[in-house]
Formats: sequence, structure tokens, C-alpha cells
Amino acid sequence: MAPAGLSLGASVLCLLAWALLATADRVYIHPFHLLVYSKSSCDQLEKPSAASPPDPTFTPVPIQAKSSAVDELALREQLVRATQKLEAEDRLRAVNVGMLLNFMGFHMYKMLSETRSAASGAVLSPVALFGTLTSFYLGALDPTASRLQAFLGVPGEDQGCTSRLDGHKVLSALQTIQGLLVAQGGAGSRARLLLSTVVGLFTAPGLRLKQPFVQGLSAITPVTLSRSLDLSTDPDLAAEKINRFMQAVTGWEMGRPLTGVSPDSTLLFNAYVRFQVRRGLGLHSGSLVTVCRLPRAIRLTVPQLTLKGSYDLQDLLAQTKLPTLLGAEANLGKISDVNLRVGKVPCRRRATPRLAALQVLNSVLFELQADEGEQPTESAPQPAGPEVLEVTLNSPFLLAVLERDSAALHFLGRVSNPLSAA
Repeated sequence: MAPAGLSLGASVLCLLAWALLATADRVYIHPFHLLVYSKSSCDQLEKPSAASPPDPTFTPVPIQAKSSAVDELALREQLVRATQKLEAEDRLRAVNVGMLLNFMGFHMYKMLSETRSAASGAVLSPVALFGTLTSFYLGALDPTASRLQAFLGVPGEDQGCTSRLDGHKVLSALQTIQGLLVAQGGAGSRARLLLSTVVGLFTAPGLRLKQPFVQGLSAITPVTLSRSLDLSTDPDLAAEKINRFMQAVTGWEMGRPLTGVSPDSTLLFNAYVRFQVRRGLGLHSGSLVTVCRLPRAIRLTVPQLTLKGSYDLQDLLAQTKLPTLLGAEANLGKISDVNLRVGKVPCRRRATPRLAALQVLNSVLFELQADEGEQPTESAPQPAGPEVLEVTLNSPFLLAVLERDSAALHFLGRVSNPLSAA
């Protein structure tokens, strides 16, 4: 439990110190049986039966088709309601998935920050990253599925059915992790929080997607937008159309998350994530002020922030010495009957009629703002007790957002210029 009086804003802004204290004496045990197929599920899957019909497929509608706007408040309420029905096993599963995604998130953030200049900063969502790779695990066949399972951190052991990762359980745990975070911003909180994930699946005209794969994404996001458009004739125009479409349905000012499409692409997967915290507690010179009640009280003043980032998972995998994990030999037969490949198609293969290129992206919009109309105050409520340490973040700093129950990292980022980050 959080210390008495610790608001959501404090848990967000002071989480690094809190996390070190909270996890110092915690022993983590990996009950992987919570993440793999159960014996009963395996018995059902292995029952002899007549040849099953092929997975149903569909062709995405053109990108010009009318689309309803994303209702972020409804998405938030859906996440909160899901947390009200959690059982102990659900929470334990979320803790284990949280630790797995933390290891991956730290590693991938290191790769990302090494490719970005200090002036540009960087922001990454470990939850979106882990969810994206799990989604592709659901769309993969062996040997790609086994390699993805190992990369996600779950050993395959004897490769029997009860050692196989159940991707739906993992996505459900990620939804729990999201819900636990937004549930902290309830009616009694001084902060209002939104966390929205939207998946865009953009295909070349005529490409058919398998319905079970797309429906399986609903565990991580109820909003999956499948649209078709010409991706090859003018890649820059295609990127602009996708950006305009996403801004129209979400209203998010994400800059230019997509600046160009590979001319060989026939499918583009992008997980868009928006995290927004609006604080109603103390402003100081347009900055947010909160009090962290740790062993020593800290009065923390941070700037209002707007961070934007977009990254290509294939580039990150290449930096981790795993360029082939979703590369030319990846078997993604559960996504489409077309033989999809991540990245550009080699010239020698472009004449192959059933070979297509796939791009995999994550785009993040991180906003930490004061409520509109909130009047600045010169001081925030002072905590009771001894000396208070005053900390003002007016120089470059690292940022992390951690959900306290699952200990899962939602965001890692670097603020290069706090005075102009809003």
C-alpha cells in the first residue's frame, strides 16, 4: 500500500525513489504456470478431431471510410471496471508480467536512447512494447513463436503444450496493469488520469487479415482500426494519410509519428499510446508541485510536460543483435495467408507473389499538465514532520512511471529541456 496521503501525482513523480524502497526487500518468484496453457486447455487442444476449417479472413475497409472518434473516457471506465473483478490469480499474473516487461523495457530504452540525440530526448512504453511483441507471438507459428516466447522471458522447457506461452493470458495481464494504474486516479484523487491505447493496422488494398488475430488484440485494446490504402506508390503520401486519419479519430497531437512508409510495405502495425495526467494541486510558476512522503519528505516541483516519441521495433531488435526475430524468415502465418515479412523485401524476392513486407511501430504521447483554469499558488500543502527537502527539476532528468501494485513500468523517458517541454 502507498503511504497515507500519497496522491497519484506523487506516486507518478516520485516513483523511482519509491520503487527502490518498495522492492528492496521483495522476493520475486516466477510462477510461469500462470502464463502458459493449463493441462485442461492442452487436453482440449490435443483432442483428435476432424480437419478444422481455415481461419476466417477479411479485407480492411479503405482509409477514407467514416470512423467514429475514440472515446477515451469510455476506455478509462472499461479499464477501471475490469480491475473491480480481479481475483488473486489475476493480480499475481500481472506482477509476473510486470517484471518481465520491466527487464525488456529497460534494455530497449537503453537501445533507443543511444540512437537519439540528447537534445531530442526519448520516451518509450514498456507495456506497449511488450504488448506488441506478444501480439506478434499470437500471430506467429513455430519456430518464430518459440523464439518470441523466449525473448518475452518465458522459458519453453520441454516445448510441450503446458510449457507454451498463452498469449491471451499475457495480454489480459497487460490490460490489468493498465487498469490498476488508471484506477488510482479516482474520485478521491487530486489527479485525473487517462491511459488510452489504439492499434492501427494499415494494409495494402486486397490484403486479407485473419479474424482471430485481430480479435485477439482486444485484450490489450478495445480499439483496433484496420484500414487499407496504397502504401507503395507514394510512401510519404501514405504516411501523411495515416497521420491525418489517426489524428481525426483520436484528436491526439502526436506530431509526425510516421514520416515515411517502406515502399515494400503491405502491412503497417502501429500501437498508439496516450498517457495524460492533469493535476489540480499547487502550481508554482506554471509548474506542478507535489509532496512525496518517503522516509524523508520531498517537496517536488516539476514542469508541465508533453513528450512525443515513435520507434520502429525492427530497428530496436537489430540493435539487440536479434534482427531476424521478426525478420525475413519469421513465420507470421496466423496474421495473414500472405507470407508477411518485417522490414524491406530483398530485391531478389520482390517477384515472389506471396511475399509481403511488414512494419511494426509504437507511438507515444505523454502529457503531464495542470487543470485548465487552475490558479497558480505559491505554495503547496506542507507535510507534517521534520525537515522537507525542496527539489525543483529545472535541468535535464530521467522520467519513469510505475504502477505500484504490479510494479510494472509504463513509461521511461528523458526530459532534455524542462523549461520548454510543455
